[in-house]
Amino acid sequence: MPSPNPLNRTNPLIHLPLIALALLFSVPLLWLLLTSLQPREQVGKIPPEWLPRQNFITVNGETITVTPPAPVGSDKLLVEPTAGPERGKQLLVEPSDYLGEQLKLRRQIADRVEEKRYPAKLVQTVPAHFVIVKEWFLSKYTRHQARVFYVEPSRVVAKISPVLGNYPEAIRALTASEKDKALPLGELLSKSSLPWTGKGDRNKTVTFVTYLSNTLLVALLAVIGTVSSSALVAYGLSRIPWRGRATLFSLTLATMMVPFPVLMVPLYGVFRSLGWIGTLLPLWVPAFFGGAFNIFLLRQFFLTIPAELSDAARIDGCSEFGIFWRVILPLARPALSVVALFTFLNVWNDFLGPLIFLTEPRTFTMSLGLQQYQSQFGGSEWHLLMAASALLVMPIIVLFFFAQKTFIQGISTTGMGGR
Repeated sequence: MPSPNPLNRTNPLIHLPLIALALLFSVPLLWLLLTSLQPREQVGKIPPEWLPRQNFITVNGETITVTPPAPVGSDKLLVEPTAGPERGKQLLVEPSDYLGEQLKLRRQIADRVEEKRYPAKLVQTVPAHFVIVKEWFLSKYTRHQARVFYVEPSRVVAKISPVLGNYPEAIRALTASEKDKALPLGELLSKSSLPWTGKGDRNKTVTFVTYLSNTLLVALLAVIGTVSSSALVAYGLSRIPWRGRATLFSLTLATMMVPFPVLMVPLYGVFRSLGWIGTLLPLWVPAFFGGAFNIFLLRQFFLTIPAELSDAARIDGCSEFGIFWRVILPLARPALSVVALFTFLNVWNDFLGPLIFLTEPRTFTMSLGLQQYQSQFGGSEWHLLMAASALLVMPIIVLFFFAQKTFIQGISTTGMGGR
C-alpha cells in the first residue's frame, strides 16, 4: 500500500487565524442580537453587559418584572392621604412630615410655600436599607399604571431573561402615526401602506411592513434588472467577436473608477426632469442598464465555458439568443447567483440612494426608516433600534445560508480563464 503523500495533509494550525478572524467579525453581529433582547434599562449600562437580564420580585405569589432597584437612602414612611389634593395616592415622605395621623404637604404659590396638614394613614414603614422598584412594562403604550414596591434588596432577583417582545415593539415603534401605535399588532400591520396602495388612502399608515415591502420591491426589481442586462452585455463582450470589443470593455471597467458622489447631482437632475423624485423608480430602473463590476464578473465566467458548446448549438440551427438562453445561462448559474446576491445586498443596505431620491415616508426603505426613527426627538430607544436592525439583518443571513454553496462555487470558478 503506498504511503500517503505528506503534502496532501492539512495542518490544523493553518485554520486558527481564519477561526480567530471569523470570531472577531462575528462580535458586532452577536452584540446586535444580544442588545436587541435586552430591556431598555440595561442597554445604556456602563460597563456594558452582554447577556440580557431582568429583575423580578414575588408579591403574594405573583412574580412581577420590575425595573432595576434604586436605594431609598434614609428612613421613610409610605402614607396615603384620605383628604386633600393627593387623596388616594401613596406618597413616600420623611417621618417628620407625618405626625398624629396628619400629613404635612407643601405647595409652591408664587413666591411663598404654603404648608397644610391632611389626614392620612400609614401604609408601610420603609427603612433606609430598602430599595425602590417599579413594575416593568414591555410597551410604553400600555394603559396600566405601574405599581411601585419598597422591598428588601434580597427580594429582588436578577435572572438571565431575553426580552423577545422587543421585536414586535420595534415594529410598533417604526409606525409613523402616533395614534396607531397603541393598536394591537395584527390590526396595525393590516393598516400598512404598501407601494401599490393608493396615495391618498387615509386608512393606511406607514409601518415596518411599508419599509420592508418597499425594500423588497426595489431589491427584487434591481436583481432582475442587473442580472438580465449584465448577462446580455457580458455575453456580447465575451462570446461574440466584433471590432472594438476590447476597447468598449476597457471603457466599461473605467466607469468603476467614478465614485457615486460625483454622479449624485447629475443623476438627481435627470430624475427630477423625468418626474421620478419621490418615487422608487430611481432606485431600480438604472439596474436595467447593467453594472461594470457585474459585467466583468459574468464576462470572466463566460470565457471559461468551452466555445465548442456554442459551435455545436449553431450547427443544430440555434440562434445567437438561443445559445445565450439555452446553453450559456444554465451553465452560468453559479456566477449569476453571485451577481444576484451582491446586488441584493447592495440594494438592501443602500442608504445614500434612498436618502437622495425619496421624499415621502410611504416610499422609504428600511435603512431610511431606521434612520428616521433614530433621529426622532433627538435620540432613540436603542434596544428597539437594535431589534429593528436585527430584523433587517436576518433575511440577509438566511439568504446567504441557503445560497452559500452556489455562492462559493461561483466565486471559486469565476475568472479561471480569460482572453
